[in-house]
Amino acid sequence: MGVHECPAWLWLLLSLLSFPLGLPVPGAPPRLICDSRVLERYLLEAKEAENVTMGCSESCSLNENITVPDTKVNFYAWKRMEVGQQALEVWQGLALLSEAVLRGQAVLANSSQPCKPLQLHVDKAISGLRSITTLLRVLGAQEAISLPDAASAAPLRTITADTFCKLFRVYSNFLRGKLKLYTGEACRRGDR
Repeated sequence: MGVHECPAWLWLLLSLLSFPLGLPVPGAPPRLICDSRVLERYLLEAKEAENVTMGCSESCSLNENITVPDTKVNFYAWKRMEVGQQALEVWQGLALLSEAVLRGQAVLANSSQPCKPLQLHVDKAISGLRSITTLLRVLGAQEAISLPDAASAAPLRTITADTFCKLFRVYSNFLRGKLKLYTGEACRRGDR
């Protein structure tokens, strides 16, 4: 390979790294997350993972407490929140959930007898969280967060998960709750 030749995958990686996070993702259909069927697909995957892990015991233990976002929603307070505060809470929750699921993946990788069906659901959750993050970028959710919102925001309420079942329950509840509330309102605002 000459000095100026680079493998195609390296160019792709460099081009992906050069995109600022707040800009729309080229090639992604605009506002795809506003189609209820898209979010419903991720909800079904999360619920399926939760259901699969309900019956297992020792093999579904995380062997540690992993911090996840608290999914309880005070609807009265949520409706009174500024859009930027809602967006910030969703972004923080997605980031924390992504960290938690990746930690769960590491626990499985280090297990002496990893459960293949469980691994499949963890991989789907990681993929789903990445896709949701991309869809929110296209929706412009990052632009909704202003610096004063970020500076004055209350810390994200958290809980811990010690089993995959609880981790997937939090994932499912987060999608059904805060994410669905936020995207529903953001999509309505965009339609005006």
